[in-house]
Amino acid sequence: MSLKNKLQRMKSHLTQEARRQPVPAPPPSPVLDIPFQSAWGELQAKPFFYEDEYVMVREISYPLKHQHGRYTFEQLLELVERWNQTTGNHPLSAGGTQASELLFFDTETTGLHGGAGNAIFLLGYARVLREEVRVKQFFLPDPNEEVAFYQGFLDDVKELKNLVTYNGKAFDWPQVKTRHTLLRDLVPRLPLFGHYDLLHGARRLWKDELESCRLSVIEQEILQVKRHEDTPGYMAPLLYFDFLRDKNPETIKGVLHHNEWDVLSLITLYIHISSLLLDEGSLTCSTQEMYQIGRWYEQVGDFDRAFYFYQLAQEWLPAKIALASLYKRVKSWDMAIRLWEEIAGRESPFLAEVYTQLAKAYEHHEKDYEKALFYADKAYASWKLLKGKKMKEKADYVKRIERLERKCLMMG
Repeated sequence: MSLKNKLQRMKSHLTQEARRQPVPAPPPSPVLDIPFQSAWGELQAKPFFYEDEYVMVREISYPLKHQHGRYTFEQLLELVERWNQTTGNHPLSAGGTQASELLFFDTETTGLHGGAGNAIFLLGYARVLREEVRVKQFFLPDPNEEVAFYQGFLDDVKELKNLVTYNGKAFDWPQVKTRHTLLRDLVPRLPLFGHYDLLHGARRLWKDELESCRLSVIEQEILQVKRHEDTPGYMAPLLYFDFLRDKNPETIKGVLHHNEWDVLSLITLYIHISSLLLDEGSLTCSTQEMYQIGRWYEQVGDFDRAFYFYQLAQEWLPAKIALASLYKRVKSWDMAIRLWEEIAGRESPFLAEVYTQLAKAYEHHEKDYEKALFYADKAYASWKLLKGKKMKEKADYVKRIERLERKCLMMG
């Protein structure tokens, strides 16, 4: 038999032997002693194992028709669809995304301030799917289990692209980045998220109306969310340290429910702010809210929507002034002057500025120097009555009046 044939027979024999070998079973999950495992089960939490570490993962589902405050969760699907049908580039627009791609995210930490010494012990988030709302929480049962903690979380969110938080740009996500930096060689990379921070929107809309823009205040005053037997957020670090001593999930149960409520309220808040921005709530929208929405749209360059909301709110003087200024910005001088003259007929603390705008418009655009001088004089007189005025502003008023007096003399 040739050498070639011998090698062929040996190859065939080895292949048959390999086929007869049993396929090795996957390695079993680590056998770890999990204290109070049955109590964890009552909280709908299960262990997630990674190498020789574990964390607890809790999942809860809600029907889309569940009402949280003034909205049902299914309304998010409708509003995301509206964003996708709307032109423009508002910072809170969900255009180009699906509702299921929004990750409503919140953390609980061992301290209320940032820094490398501050650890996250709970990562919670909610997603609105086509069939249900799913809340998922990763809980760190021991500070030495952080690799499993971030491995499980990052594996779970690697396909998602949009984070929705409340102060998450300044606190929650920087905390995740800080802890990830310490573990980056052991866990997956952080995904690149787009970020909707609803705190910025809440401050724009309600900072002048509410005593505070804490989420708990927004829930009560704006969203009509009523919490029952809630564990305050500031108690979370203390309760976590108690848990580390006794390992009983009953100790931390209130913190889990608090975090769950937080992420559900983020859904409701995003629905509410989107409703206002898309004019879904104009019938119940306050004048100040309409004014602030107009300012927001103006600042992002969407003048059509800014005009719309200013016009709705113009019964309130600051909104009417903003509307006149926007007409000036787009060089619609006739409309700007008409509105300023309407405002000038009312007593207000804004008269000095309104008269100044009229003086400038009549001098530079209407070339009516007598009217310009008339309003420049009234601006100066109104300014002198203001409290807290800055004396360095006086020179501007006097200079304008003197210049207009010369122009009037030249016109004879």
